[in-house]
Amino acid sequence: MDAAYVFGVAFRLDPDGAAVDPERFETTMELPAADPGEAGWLFFRDRLWRGEVGDEASFRRLASERLGVEVVAASFSELRADEAYVDALRSAIAADLARFNADSVDEALHKYLGSSIHVREE
Repeated sequence: MDAAYVFGVAFRLDPDGAAVDPERFETTMELPAADPGEAGWLFFRDRLWRGEVGDEASFRRLASERLGVEVVAASFSELRADEAYVDALRSAIAADLARFNADSVDEALHKYLGSSIHVREE
């Protein structure tokens, strides 16, 4: 199984004693998605709502730590996953649907990821 959360991030350089142009850069950042049922697999539930970063300031701090620069903006793009990962995710959600405050797996996925799931061919 293979999956990653994909984000658009912008960061600013503020070098000491130097000038840069441009000073703001935009890039894509991927964070590996934990396998369903493993530690950290609820990242989508805890950090994303309707396909948006739920607490952008907190996520910018996380992204800044990972990238080693000050992230000034972040937006969720998609969960990019193979079919096996999506099947396992759906099964894990179905096994404890009440945890997601939803009546169906589809409702839970839409609630937290919106329409931002991109299934790759294996």
